[in-house]
Parts: sequence; structure tokens; C-alpha cells
Amino acid sequence: MPLSRLNSEQLSAATAPSGQNLIIASAGTGKTSTIVGRIGHLLSQGVIAEEILLLTFTNKAAQEMIARIAVYFGKDVAAKIDAGTFHAVSYRWLKRRDGKVVLKQPRELKTLFRSVYEKRSFLHIEHETPAYGANYLYDQYSFFQNTELEQDFEEWITCKQEEHEPYAMIYADIVDEFELLKGEYGFLNFNDLLLQMRTLSQTMDLGYKEILVDEYQDTNALQGTLIDAMKPPSLFCVGDYDQSIYAFNGADISIIGSFTKKYPEAKIHNLVKNYRSSVPILSLANKVIAYNERIYPKSLEVTRTGEAVAPKLLMYEELFDQYHAIAHLVAASKTPHDEIAVIFRNNSSADGIEASLREIDIACRRRGGVSFFDAKEIKAVLDIYTLLVNENDMMSFIHLFEYAKGIGSAVAKELFIALQVLGGGSLLQGLYHPDKKIINPFEKRKLNHQLGLFDDFAELGSAGRFAMLGIEKVFLKNAILKHPKLTHDAAEYLFHFYQIFKELKNITKPRHVVVKIVASKFYENIIDQLASKRAQLENGTIDADQKKASLERIARKNTVLMELSKPYKDHERFLNAMILGSQDLTQGEGVHLLSIHASKGLEYEEVYVIDLMDGRFPNRKLMMRGGSLDEERRLFYVAVTRAKDLLHLSFAKFDKIKKMDFMPSQFLYEAGMLPKDEVYTMLVEKEADKED
Repeated sequence: MPLSRLNSEQLSAATAPSGQNLIIASAGTGKTSTIVGRIGHLLSQGVIAEEILLLTFTNKAAQEMIARIAVYFGKDVAAKIDAGTFHAVSYRWLKRRDGKVVLKQPRELKTLFRSVYEKRSFLHIEHETPAYGANYLYDQYSFFQNTELEQDFEEWITCKQEEHEPYAMIYADIVDEFELLKGEYGFLNFNDLLLQMRTLSQTMDLGYKEILVDEYQDTNALQGTLIDAMKPPSLFCVGDYDQSIYAFNGADISIIGSFTKKYPEAKIHNLVKNYRSSVPILSLANKVIAYNERIYPKSLEVTRTGEAVAPKLLMYEELFDQYHAIAHLVAASKTPHDEIAVIFRNNSSADGIEASLREIDIACRRRGGVSFFDAKEIKAVLDIYTLLVNENDMMSFIHLFEYAKGIGSAVAKELFIALQVLGGGSLLQGLYHPDKKIINPFEKRKLNHQLGLFDDFAELGSAGRFAMLGIEKVFLKNAILKHPKLTHDAAEYLFHFYQIFKELKNITKPRHVVVKIVASKFYENIIDQLASKRAQLENGTIDADQKKASLERIARKNTVLMELSKPYKDHERFLNAMILGSQDLTQGEGVHLLSIHASKGLEYEEVYVIDLMDGRFPNRKLMMRGGSLDEERRLFYVAVTRAKDLLHLSFAKFDKIKKMDFMPSQFLYEAGMLPKDEVYTMLVEKEADKED
């Protein structure tokens, strides 16, 4: 039984009576073992596997816990436990109910959102504060969905940003049209999964006897209401308020902080024995986090014995001297490279250290910042693939046609709708067998000045103007080419789109589809644009060597995607795996380069926390946008508690590129690595002035 390996605090929590239990599990105290022990206890008490729901922060964490359960109870029993992220579990339930769920990543749906936004004009509103851009407005709406339970979007945006009140009605109308389009085409993003799952939970009994929630401190208001809607007879929540670091994504620390108010009969269990870090590392972490207000009392005990190395402070005169020096320290370290992590707060830090490591031929893998699946070249392949599976996926079409010169999101949407009109509801029919009776397939623009809708649609053009481009005569007759804003480049791009889907039509294996897409003229146009943009110098010229290197990096990423597609035989399964599972996948080998958020839940023998300068860490810009010093301090706590044996804290005094002087991070003073001098006093006063 997994219970036999638990210490007394873990055992007490794992075997607690049914009801509401909150387990405060600080860094390295064995929360995973406790959760596995709890599931083992439930099974041994007669609760059947199907009556247990395990909600985790990543699907990888769920898989690891289920694998441990399988060791004791067998794979068949373990497989029946419903486990995964809030989104993965919701996806499975909705798929069972509806059969087909067209899931889109939130960042992908920004393309569709922009197509709605670009039809609006704010110029008729005389106001000193400029309107939000499309991408930022989308982020605000997503944050609203995760955090607001009472107000509508127009009320919320007005209360949150009073200076945007003149635009609030237009913002709300954009959101309403966006939601209508999503509904019309059956698109769901991650927020929609939870919203629909909450509705489902309110209308039926899901049959769970106990719900276990990992990383409870990072739940947001929407996830909290979903748990409430499920009405579990027993709730087992595991988390640590000192590791709540997702406020930017809507995580609400008050959810874990108010647990006993919400559930007066709740039992609080503290896991106090740390099995990961050495005494000096844990002592440093505790010194700093103690500056935050205590929500629940706790006092950690270190279980490791023997000699321990004190954390080291690394000071450098210049920013890139720091990166080069750390790369050489890594090279000289006796620690295996896959047990070394360099942890950063800002993506620019990662760029510098990655370049320095590769310069001396040290392999490294990077996680955090722009992920493999967010790379534009990979998204383009998957968008083409998506249209193969679902030809009427408007968002994928719009995203691809933003690469056509002279075409934005709004025009791309007009082309998509027109092709559907020509094809009697089918995009591909509109491409290959258009209804020749339809002379003008383009929708008439709506007018509403109050909502920012203006008419800028010119007369139809002639398809004959593209006769010299080498386009097939049969396609040249297609009325889609009559759009007045279609340039020669855009028409040729549309023709290459026409060609690739003719080639993909009868291919059944995912890997062969990926290979064919990557080799197509259509995709070649996209990556040529991407590589050129990445190689563009300040004077506007293209550096040929940089462009070649960029194309090589794109080719390597496509090779990785081909490898990922190998195990799959079904198009839809492959696509869903790329969307739902992408956040858990990393590429490469060697030293780990991690954002603090990506490092959560991981541990390494040797850790470097870099760029510990005021402004960078704590990140003052993000603090001004709604963050807080407490949140930055929790980020520091998470970063340093990834280290088991060796911890290095690093900062530089000057950036020669930006010609900027740096002061050490406040956290270095709080950690006792620097004496509290006048600089520390100034930093503390700066924060106090901000609060006043």
C-alpha cells in the first residue's frame, strides 16, 4: 500500500475522514505521495475508481500519479480514475456528451477575435485615452471570464478601467459578435470548456464520491465555481499559499485563504517535513517568504542530514558577463547537465544564457516563454492540418491568410465566408466546384456608427487581372478572385492554398500529411516570410546568413513535429494531442532553461537563479500592471526551492547595451546574502510609497 511509506503528517492527511480537507504542502514535503496515498486509502475503503476525480495543474502530473497508483492496484483500476487538468477532464466529459468538440487554444482564437475587431473604428470617439488593441482586449476578456462571476463585460471593463468607459459599448459588442461566431462554428477555448462543464455539472450528478485538487492555491474563480457545481460529498485540496504564482492568469490566492470560512467544518493538515532541499537552501527560502503575510501557520523541518553547501551569491559588473560566466560555471560543474537548471523571471534573460551556453557547445532545453507549439511555423502546419480535418474551421483559415500580403483578419474572414457561399456551405466545394450562378459571394457590410461599424467596401474587381500569374484557368474563373482588396501576391497565395488541399485530399497517415504540408509551395511562402522577418536588420535589409539560419531552425522544428506525429493513425487524435498536450512537452536535452512558472513542481541538484536585479526580479513593470511584491516574493520562493543541493543567486550591475545601471534585488537583502544598507532602505521606501 502507498500508505506504508508516508510520514505521520502525510498519513494523517491521507487517511482523514471524508469531508472538506485542506492539506498545506510546502515545497518538497511530499504532496504527490500524500495524494497517491489518499487515493490508495479511498480504494481500500471501498470507493470504486470511477468515483474518484483527480484534478491537477498539468496532465503530466496526473499521469505520474496514476502510474504510481497502478503499481499497487494494477493498470486496469488506475485507468478508471478520472484524472487530468480542469480542462482535460472537462474536454472528456463534453466529448462524451456531444461527440465532437472543436477545441482551440486561446492564443489561436485571437486571430478570429481580430477579424471582428478590425471591422470597428474608434476614430469617431474623441478621447485622450487610446482604445485597447485587439490582442490586449482579448486578454482582458479572457481574464474577465476566469475571474468575474457577477458583472457583464461592459460593466466590468468600465469599473476596472474608468478611462475606457467611452469604448466599453464597442468592446462589449466585439465580444458578443466573437462569441456568436464561435458558437456558429463550434469553436471552444479553454475557458469555454470550464463554462460548459460547469453548466453540465449543475444539471446532472457526475457520480464522484471524492474530488482531489492538486495545486489548489492556483485555482481561479471559474475553476472554483466548477468545483462547487460538482457538489462533491468529499473534497481533498492540496496546495501552498507561498507558491501561488499565477495571479496574472486569474489565480486567486483568497480561494485557499478562505477555505475554512467557506467550509467551517474543514480540517487543515500541515505537511512540515521537507525532503528536497538542504538546510541552508530551505533556510534562505523561509527567510524571504516570511516577509509575506501568513495565511496559515507553518514551520518546516529539514529531514536531510550531512554536510550541505551554502547558497552562493554571484556578482558581475555587466549583464552579459553574467551569462558567459554562468555558462562556464555550468561547464565546470560536476553535476550532470540534466540535473542543472537555470531559472529566469524574464524571457530576455533566457535569450542571453541560452546563447552563452550554445556558444561553448553546451546542450540545453528551454521551457517557458514561447513554446514549441506557439512557434508560428508550427501553428501554420497545424492550421493547415485543421482545415483538412474540418474544412469549415474559420479561425484556421483566417490565421493562415494573415500571411497573404495585403490581407488582414477582416478580409480573410470575408474570403472564408465567400468560399462557403460559393460552395453551398463547404469551403472546399467553394474552392473546387463553386456555384457559377453566384456573381457576388461577398456579404454586405453592416453599418452602425455608434458601435464603430463603417462601410469601406469598394466595387467588385475582375478576376481577369490575375491572368498573367500562371493560375490554373479553372481556378481563374472562381468568383473569389473578384474581391476588390485582393492583390496579385494574395491571389497567388490563394492559388497555392487551392493546390495544397488537392494534394492532401486522400492522405490518411498524420506523418505523411505533415511531410506533404512542409514540402508545399503554400507553406514555403509562410516560412519565407517568417525567416525574412526574423533576419531583418534595423535598416530594413535582410541578413542572408540570419535568414538561412532561421530556415534551418524552422526545418528542425518541423522534424520534431514529424516525429511527434509518428505514433498516430487518426487525424483528429493527432490534432487534439497537439492542442491539449502541448504544454507538457519539451524538446532537446542538457541543461534546463526554465521560466519560474515552468519550473513549478520540478527539482534539480543544482540551480542558478539569474538576473536578480531590482526591476527585473522583482519585475516592477508587471507589479505596476496589477501584480504585487508579495507575488514576486512567492516567485522567488518557488525558484530557490527547486534546488536540492546547490543554489546560485546571480545579479549584474550594468547593461552595456541599454546603458542602464542596476541595483540588487530586494530579495537578496531579505535572504541575508547582502547587508541591509541604504540601497535596501531605498527599495523598501519605494514600495511603501507605491502602497500609499
